[in-house]
Amino acid sequence: MPQIDAQTQLELEAAAFRRLQKHLMEDRTDVQNIDMMNLAGFCRNCLSRWYQEAAAERGIEMSKDEGREAFYGMTMAQWKAEFQTESTPQKDAEFRVAFDENVAKTDR
Repeated sequence: MPQIDAQTQLELEAAAFRRLQKHLMEDRTDVQNIDMMNLAGFCRNCLSRWYQEAAAERGIEMSKDEGREAFYGMTMAQWKAEFQTESTPQKDAEFRVAFDENVAKTDR
């Protein structure tokens, strides 16, 4: 791996994050959060929470809704109305397990 200074590394990581955000928010709006959580253990809401937590670490107060709007580029109500589809009982059950394993245990 080439030698990369700290500022360049930070810029590359930020660029990769922005690309992931664009991919999830523009290119793959068809992929549901529940499917992401069930398969990968994280979803767009997790990313928006991590954004909010990073802001808090820097002394920036941001509500859950503000963090989501910053990541989604719109309110959750707008996102749900435009892109969210109905779930199934099976997906809901899988989600409860995935959430407990990946989110709830980190909040303790």
